[in-house]
Amino acid sequence: MAINPFTQLVFDLFILSAIIITAYTCNFYYLAFLSRKRKDVLSPTDWGTPSITIQLPIYNEKYVAKRLVDSVCHLDYPQNKMRIMVLDDSDDDTVELLGEVVNDYKKKGFHIEHVRRGTRKGYKAGALKYAMQSTDTELVAIFDADFIPPTWFLKRAIPHFSKPTIGLVQCRWGHVNENYSAITQAQALSLDFHFLIEQKAKSNSHLFMNFNGTAGIWKRSCIEDAGGWHTATLVEDLDLSYRAQMKGWKCVFLPDIVVDAELPVQMNAAKRQQFRWAKGSIQCAIKLLTDIALKRKVAIEAKIQAFIQLTRHIVYPLMLIQFLALPILLAGNVNLYVISFLPALTIATYLAMGPGAYIMIIQSMYHKSWKSKAKILPALLIYNAGMSVNNTVAVFDAVLGKKNEFLRTPKYGVLKTKDDWKDNAYNLPFSQVTLLEIFFGVYGILGIFISIFSNNPIFAPIIGLQTIGFFYIAYMSLSHTRFKRNKSSNTVPKTKKEKMAHTVYKLSMIGIVAIIIFGGFMAINGYNTDIYPLDRIRGHLDGIVGSSDPTAIRNHLLAIQTDLAIVMEKVPEVTDANGEIISKNPVWIFATESTNLLRIQNDVNTMIASIDKISTVPKDSSAYHTGMLDLNDRALLLRTNIMDATPYMYVSVANIMFGTIWIAGILGIFAALKRKKEQLKLADETGV
Repeated sequence: MAINPFTQLVFDLFILSAIIITAYTCNFYYLAFLSRKRKDVLSPTDWGTPSITIQLPIYNEKYVAKRLVDSVCHLDYPQNKMRIMVLDDSDDDTVELLGEVVNDYKKKGFHIEHVRRGTRKGYKAGALKYAMQSTDTELVAIFDADFIPPTWFLKRAIPHFSKPTIGLVQCRWGHVNENYSAITQAQALSLDFHFLIEQKAKSNSHLFMNFNGTAGIWKRSCIEDAGGWHTATLVEDLDLSYRAQMKGWKCVFLPDIVVDAELPVQMNAAKRQQFRWAKGSIQCAIKLLTDIALKRKVAIEAKIQAFIQLTRHIVYPLMLIQFLALPILLAGNVNLYVISFLPALTIATYLAMGPGAYIMIIQSMYHKSWKSKAKILPALLIYNAGMSVNNTVAVFDAVLGKKNEFLRTPKYGVLKTKDDWKDNAYNLPFSQVTLLEIFFGVYGILGIFISIFSNNPIFAPIIGLQTIGFFYIAYMSLSHTRFKRNKSSNTVPKTKKEKMAHTVYKLSMIGIVAIIIFGGFMAINGYNTDIYPLDRIRGHLDGIVGSSDPTAIRNHLLAIQTDLAIVMEKVPEVTDANGEIISKNPVWIFATESTNLLRIQNDVNTMIASIDKISTVPKDSSAYHTGMLDLNDRALLLRTNIMDATPYMYVSVANIMFGTIWIAGILGIFAALKRKKEQLKLADETGV
């Protein structure tokens, strides 16, 4: 079957994306295999009590900063061997809070400092780089603000520096608030995949693994030998660990030493964290991959795995390409089944490559508790699908070299399901990415109906999973945005502006839902009146090609006439100087005669006249056979013409105008929400 150039391009992009995504997926399964093998397992040795500096980079974390300092000061380790540096770049009341806590512990004999740079230059990496100038201990441990190291942490982790080449010991993250919500459960499962599969596999082999930014211990000599902390990327931890391993240092992961931490409970905070990780990884790929490829002492497999790890976030834009391409290919009647005569095998392949394989991995990770974790897998799939827009923007930010800004992930000290955070400070607003998520969600609804109407319902669940993800992430982004004052301001009576902001927020939510529903209805209605008749015409032309019965062929041609009349009502006409209609073409720019529906209608009329003549000729005559062959050739040509015209029915002038108005409506609602958000922020700051 011939495919027009546009559809061929879309098909090629779809297949290329599928191949690359499959390659990355298979590599994860390869790492899952490696993680079950025990190679070069290191036994802890008595390393004494080396001196250690514990660095705590903090920026505006008033809800968790004291908890961190308390847990570090309760570590079971000689005070004369332990130095604590609170690297505080805060510009809110976290500064005063930490000042008091540090002074209290100083009085108790702890060697603890409250380090204030007076600038945020270089962000977290800049703070760590600044601290290294005065660090003279053998080891350096790092904890982010939301971590809670157990008292035995140092005594159990330090002995694993059993060989002089070991430069980093990375411990596993625990999750104190894993069961707070579906969001935290999905994040916890995703992080466990990273630690128990990827980190474990790489630690027990010669592959490069990465420092996770916290809950790890470095040899100071390793940091210095690798060139220290760099501020060129948003993931200074990944950058330093790769440079250290290129220098010959070994990084070790300890799955049995778990340091609890707090997962982001707000969707906008989780999106910010994912954005930073995605953008930073691509930045490191641009910065480091050439040096890794040219490094002779690095094994080929290690080079390949380094490339995969640093570039793996390109899977997200590829997922969006597939998502956008699939409805177009289905509307173009392109065969996408693994085996054309067995559609069920297609969905079976998707399930085997995705959820099926992940369930097997979950069984090997969690053993007896695997069933409870497997129940979270659908939430993780929806979460990852919805995050693809956010992470795609991050990838393009990195590739285009957009300026770095390290935006931290705020934490609220939320540990129990009953804990509330929505009125706390640091509550992040939704971003412009939310608008894109809504767009992809509406496009997904259209794609589901296309899959059904094109007799490809097997693809509806695949499109539906991502569609649910986009709407879920967008909804949570909006619902997690604060539209009222902080708790500290709740005693002040609500102002007229604040009451108006609540009203605007509620009306905006109703407006967004209404616009989405209206847009979905119009898209379905437009498909039914503009595109579906063309699909039926192609079906009738296929019937003509496969038939030798003049009566059946004539019925197909009459049905084509009816559908053409429906479509032509939607297409603008072109007249000559005498006012006679000479063209009805859906292609409104650079049109050609091949897609002129008026010409196609005349061809159909000619074919009806031909079949009427053929029906009077004996079936065993040469005239009959010649006439049927001619009809067959005409049907095939018309089918190609109809396929060429179909995509342009989507991008008609009317559809473009409607789409513009639709997008403008959502943008207007977002602008109103943003304005009211700024008014509330001003009210919080001024107290009026």
